[in-house]
Amino acid sequence: MTSMDNPIPFCKMTGSGNDFIIIDNRSLLIDADRCHDLVRSACRRKLSVGADGLILIENDAEVDFKWRFFNADGSEAEMCGNGARCAARFAYLKGIAPGQKMAFRTLAGIIQAEIKGKKAKVRVTAPHSLKADISLQLENRSLSLHSIDTGVPHVVHFVADQAALETIDVFRLGRGLRYHPQFQPAGTNANFAVVLDPHHMAVRTYERGVEAETLACGTGSIASVLTAAAKNLAASPVEVLTQSKETLTIHFEQTQGLPEFAEVYLEGDAKVVYEAKLWDETLGK
Repeated sequence: MTSMDNPIPFCKMTGSGNDFIIIDNRSLLIDADRCHDLVRSACRRKLSVGADGLILIENDAEVDFKWRFFNADGSEAEMCGNGARCAARFAYLKGIAPGQKMAFRTLAGIIQAEIKGKKAKVRVTAPHSLKADISLQLENRSLSLHSIDTGVPHVVHFVADQAALETIDVFRLGRGLRYHPQFQPAGTNANFAVVLDPHHMAVRTYERGVEAETLACGTGSIASVLTAAAKNLAASPVEVLTQSKETLTIHFEQTQGLPEFAEVYLEGDAKVVYEAKLWDETLGK
């Protein structure tokens, strides 16, 4: 644990509005198996650093590094697309990765990444478990949903137009879907999307672990794009307008005539906000 005598250096980064605390933990200063309270405390907004998640960068014997990714509530997650982009650029800037191209280990598998200036492009693990046209009852209404695992579980609900997307109650409906009995015990992330044309979409996401709408979600954007492609509504590449008003670009290959995808990439800005040191004065006891 940190103290005033030994504060923890960290970097605050943002990927299209998803913000993260990133710590070089190759010396194992932090016990990743027992850091859940630290994560919850550090991610509190206004009372500490504030972030959607915390990332520990550690050594790996086979690839350039591995990460441990934690949501703001302290839960560990398999994958985070925007977090992966930020982690990759952090590793490049700090010399942890040998160059602009790298590979790193996550609970979802090995992620490949490439850095181009402020942009980071990551190849995510193969999406799976696509289920289309799920009819589900929520708050006395019937919703048509699609589910897919893009490293973490997601459901997608398409709305009619951008005006409908702007007015939908993402927190209430997203929370209802996240905790719906059909998706237990793990729960799910919930996306609300509109297809503007085959190469442009807009997406809003309620994120499991953050327990709120975030300004962007990389794996949610991928889930929304791929389910649209499975319905023949989208074709690679697709630019996704996020709630932060920044754009993520999704690249993919689709097996002809089948709802199967390969070579899925997420691309966008991964910006450094600041570097600092975390003192225990803002960590809950």
